[in-house]
Parts: sequence; structure tokens; C-alpha cells
Amino acid sequence: MSQYRVLDAAGVSDWLAADPRLRDGLGGARADWRVRDVADGNLNSVFLIDGPHGGVCVKQALPYVRVAGESWPLDVDRVRFEAAYFARVAPFVGKLIPTVYRFDPELRVLAMEKLEPHIILRKGLIAGDRYPKVAADVAEYVAQVAVHTSDLAAPFETRAKDISIFSQNLALQRISVDLVFLDPFTVSERNKILPALAPWAAALRDDLDLQCAVARFRIAYLTKAQSLLHGDLHSGSIMSTPGETKVIDGEFAWVGPSGFDVGNFIAHLVMAWFAKPFHGGDARHVADYREALEADIVEFWRRFRARFLEIAAPAAASGEALPASHFAGAGGARRLGELLTSYVDDILRDAVGFLALKMIRRIVGFAQVADFLVIADETAQATAKARALGFARSLLIEPKAYLQPGDLVAALKRFDAAGLAPSDRV
Repeated sequence: MSQYRVLDAAGVSDWLAADPRLRDGLGGARADWRVRDVADGNLNSVFLIDGPHGGVCVKQALPYVRVAGESWPLDVDRVRFEAAYFARVAPFVGKLIPTVYRFDPELRVLAMEKLEPHIILRKGLIAGDRYPKVAADVAEYVAQVAVHTSDLAAPFETRAKDISIFSQNLALQRISVDLVFLDPFTVSERNKILPALAPWAAALRDDLDLQCAVARFRIAYLTKAQSLLHGDLHSGSIMSTPGETKVIDGEFAWVGPSGFDVGNFIAHLVMAWFAKPFHGGDARHVADYREALEADIVEFWRRFRARFLEIAAPAAASGEALPASHFAGAGGARRLGELLTSYVDDILRDAVGFLALKMIRRIVGFAQVADFLVIADETAQATAKARALGFARSLLIEPKAYLQPGDLVAALKRFDAAGLAPSDRV
């Protein structure tokens, strides 16, 4: 790490100018380049550079958590896992990720495709914009990765290599374990709890049924090495236009339960749903937008399930879990289909629990989401959050009530009538 240094705008220009491919892609002279610091995530510095011939995005891992500052040191090697993740999934997801041009292992810098006119999906959701392809695109993305990096499709040597590489991503996995599975259910200085939600924070700590449910999913996350995970697949890690979707920010990559990515994506659609009435706009617009979010939740679930089964059936011939030679003939094909159906339904059962945990983490824990934070009135923000917490708790306590996407959508409307207190259950 002797050559590592934090790059400012001038340093980014120097780095680009030293690379003939990147320099020629931008075109012109350095004086012709426009460099913008656009970082708005929690961890890294991000620059967009425009030249006469084109643009590029440059991302550098900082030696600390960006939103916390130098008081929270963080291993800069995390960008190596992001580069490895995108290289691993690129053959399966194609244009659903940005093109990576270069990874600099010394400076921990990635240069990649500049996405324009794409915007962060979360910003679009808050603004009330619609992205008709995003649910199907993200479902395709997760299904492809969940199949092709699992034992269903990958030889065990490949799986062992994945585990060997991504099990080293310890700094970010420490963040995931702490912020998702531990901090929200105890007293932690990193938690961010509105005063009106103090009873909810206490209930999360004291409810033994809830704690047992959380423990089951914590164990699953730590032990169920099913497939390669993005690890942070939410509306802030997706860039969209009405016609195109790109998944970004793969630095939390980890081999774990496939339902984690599934649940994470749905969680952020759900939080957008609960927050939407407090973003302004007339009642008809809010109702229509919520109906569109409900449709996205259902489409994502159903499309993921259908595509998983379609991809897995032929891919299983190359994996170790369900070799084709064991399932010959019409009878074998039928039984293979039954096993794959059981497999994907297990993923979706896991997803419901992880969905709940990701919601709780973003409501009372560190690094909360703008969907709620843009609600200026504290009572209104607490009301939206309390309703979402009631929904999340129900998912954990009553998992058998949520076996289909329609069950989730129906529960949204029930919990939209809940009050601030944990006792105000519906």
C-alpha cells in the first residue's frame, strides 16, 4: 500500500492522463476535461470526468467511512472485491452492469463506464418518477447470478475459488453483520433513533420472539454459502432510466444466502411505499405511485422465481448439486423440476426475513435512507418509519403469512393504518 494516496480532482486527472486508453477515450487535452466530485454514498470518493470525446467514472476506496470521517477507519482493499465481483458476474448479467475499464490495485481505483442520463434509483423514487423496466431487470440480474455462481451451475472448484476470494472481504462483512444483524437489536452508539421511536427501539431489544427470528437469519447469513451476493443491492446501488437499468457498487460482495439480495431489493421498494405519502403531491398521484410500487414488488418476485427456474434447469448439467445423469427420462426431469422449485422457494422464504432485517437496519440503525430522511417534519417521519417497522416485525414473527408477493402487498395496506407505538398493531 506504499503508493496509495487519496486522489483529489487534480490527482484523478493525472491518473487518467497517464493511461493512454482512458486519456484517448476522453479526448483533447487535460485542460479540456471537466472533473466533478459527485460522491453521495457512504464509503467512497466518486468523480465524473467529461472530455471532448467521452466520459468516465472514477471511484476510489477511501481509508475511512466517508460519511463518518476518519474516526471510522476502513480497509481500502474493498475495491479489489468490487472489481473481482463485476468480473465474475459479467458473463451472466451483460449490460446490466457498467463496463469496467481499469482497476488500479495500488491506488485502489476503478475506472468504469460513465452512466448518463441514468440517475440513482432512490432519487427517482423520491421524485415520483417511474422506471418500468427496473423490477424485471433486477430480477433477471439476481436470478442469473444466483444460479450461475451456485452449486447448481458451477463446478465445486469454481465455487471454492469464489469462497476463497470473497471470504477475505472481512471489513465490509463486519459492517454488514454489525449494522444489519446486531446493532438495531441492542444499544449501540451507531443507531439513529428518533425520540418518538424510542419505544420501538426498546421493543426490538426486548422482544424475545423477534430476537430468535433475527438469530435464525443471522446464522443463515453466516453459514449458508449458496451463491455470490452483491451484498448491498438496494435503490442506491441501481442507476436507471425509463429504458435501462445498471447495477453498481459491488464492494460488499460475499458468498452467502441468495435470498439476501432478493430481500434487500424488495425492502427498498417497501420503504419507498411507506414514505411516499409524506413526500408531497396530491392524493391521486400518491395512490397511483404506490400501486406502481406494489406492482413492481409482485413483478420482481414472480420474475425472479420464473427466471431462476428457467435458467437453472439447463444450467444444472454443469454443476455438482443436481447432475443431469441422475435425472434421466421424463420421470427424472419431473423430479429435477420439483427439487429446483423447492430450492427457489427456500430462497424466497429467506428473502422475506432478510427484507425485514434490511428495513429495520435502515430505520433505526446507521446510514439511514433518504426516502425517510427527506421528510422534514419529525412526527411525520416517525409515523412513516413506525408503520414500516410494524410491517417488518410481522415478517419476522409470522413468516408463514408471507409465502406469496400478494401477501406482502396486502400487509402494506394493513400496516399503513398503524400508529407510532409498537403496541399499535393491526
